[in-house]
Amino acid sequence: MIYLDQAATSYPKPTGVAEAMCSALKNVGNSGRGGHAMSLAASRLIFETRLGLAEFFGAEDPSRIAFTANATESLNLALLGILNPGDHVITTELEHNSVLRPLYILERAGVEVTILPADSLGIVDFSSLKDHLRPHTRAVVCTHASNVTGNVVDVDYVGGFCREHDLILIVDAAQTAGWYAYDLRGQNIDILCFTGHKGLYGPQGIGGIYVKPNLTIRPLKTGGSGIQTFSKTHPKEMPEALEAGTVNSPGIAGLAAGIRYLVSVGLDQIRRAEEELTNYFYQGAKDISGVQIYGDFRSPSRCPIVALNVRGVDSSLVSQLLAEEYSVLTRAGGHCAPLMHRALGTQDLGAVRFSFSHLNTKDEVIRALEALANLVRRHQGRGSHG
Repeated sequence: MIYLDQAATSYPKPTGVAEAMCSALKNVGNSGRGGHAMSLAASRLIFETRLGLAEFFGAEDPSRIAFTANATESLNLALLGILNPGDHVITTELEHNSVLRPLYILERAGVEVTILPADSLGIVDFSSLKDHLRPHTRAVVCTHASNVTGNVVDVDYVGGFCREHDLILIVDAAQTAGWYAYDLRGQNIDILCFTGHKGLYGPQGIGGIYVKPNLTIRPLKTGGSGIQTFSKTHPKEMPEALEAGTVNSPGIAGLAAGIRYLVSVGLDQIRRAEEELTNYFYQGAKDISGVQIYGDFRSPSRCPIVALNVRGVDSSLVSQLLAEEYSVLTRAGGHCAPLMHRALGTQDLGAVRFSFSHLNTKDEVIRALEALANLVRRHQGRGSHG
C-alpha cells in the first residue's frame, strides 16, 4: 500500500501516539472533576500539552490555546463567536466548507460577506483587500494553504493589512500546522484554527484554537467547566471559556506525542523531505500526456500536494483504479472546497489529490508515477470515458 492521502489525515502515526493514548486510557481520570490522583494526572497531561502547543506555535500564553475536536469546530467557534449582524467579513475562494458554511449561516443572519476571487491557478490577489474595505469590516478569514492545490497564502502580508486597518485575522491552519513554523508572539494572527490529525501527527478527534490575548470569543457551547460551579454563566477565563464539558484526554495525549515527534525530527527537515518528494512527483506527472495539474508550481513554498486530472476520465474513477489496481491511495472529488474548484474549472470533474509526508519514500513516489502513467496509457488506448 502506498498512502498518498496525507492532506486528509497523516499515516502512519509515530509509534508514540498510540502508546500515549493507551496510557491515558489506562491511567488518567477527568480533569477538574476531582482532587484524586487520576483527576490530577489528567490535569497535568492537559496542561503539559497546552504548554507544548504554545511553545510549538510560539504563543505567548498557553492559556490562550483551547482544545476542540478539529479545525472545523475551531473555525465555527471563531466565526460564530466573533461576527455579529451588521459586521462585514472578507474571505476567499480558496476556503474549505469549514469556513464557507458558517459564513453562509452568518450571512443569512445579517453579516455581509465578501469573497475574493481566485484565478485559474488558484491564486488570490490580496492586494485588492483595500478595495473591499467597509466602515463595518470586522475580520478577514483565510486558509493558510489550499487543501486542493497546496498553494500557500502570504499570511504575513494579510496580517499586516489587518493590523493596519484594525481587523481581526482568522487563519485556517489545517494544512500548515506541522509544516509551517508559526511565531504567534510576533505574527499578526489573531485566531489560529488547527487540527491534530494531519501535519501534527496526532489522532483524529482532537484540534485546537489559539486566541490572541485581549480578544474575547463567545463560546460555541456552555456547561460544565470544573470551576465556578455556582455561577449562572459560563467562565469567561481562557481556556475554560471555550472548553465546556469533558475534553478528549486520550486524544490530547496522542497530540502531545505527535508534537514531541515533530520537535525531535525538526520542521525544517520535514519540510525539505516533503518538498523533494512533491517536486519529484510533479516533475514526473506533468510530463505524462493527458494529465492536467492544478495550482501554482512557480513558488518554491507550497504544501506537499499535487492535484490533477486524467483527460476524459472522472477523478473518482482514477482514484478508485489507483487504489484497486495499484494500491496507491489518493483522494478524489471536491475536497470540500467548491469555490476553489469553480476557479480551477473542475467543478464537474473534481480532482485527484496526491499528498505527501516525509514518511513517504522516493520509491513510493516512483511507483505512484508508474501507476498513473499506466492508467493514462490504458485509457487513452480505449478512447474517452465520461
